[in-house]
Amino acid sequence: MWALFSRHLRMWLLLAIGAPIAAWLLGRIGEAIERRRGPNAFSKTLQAGSRFLERRTRGPLRRRPQPDPDRLAR
Repeated sequence: MWALFSRHLRMWLLLAIGAPIAAWLLGRIGEAIERRRGPNAFSKTLQAGSRFLERRTRGPLRRRPQPDPDRLAR
């Protein structure tokens, strides 16, 4: 079934659904490791991977940045 989708549709599906889930999973694993053993290179790498994927996600599962309340007050 996957082979029947066009290349652009497959890429969109990966970025819209796969990347946010992977980013969430990497972040959770990194946080769990930090809670158990403290900050280390592996947990920092997992969280950096999570942030990298969050910046590249598209579609309905993308996290939207919260507006800055100081800018809204002006």
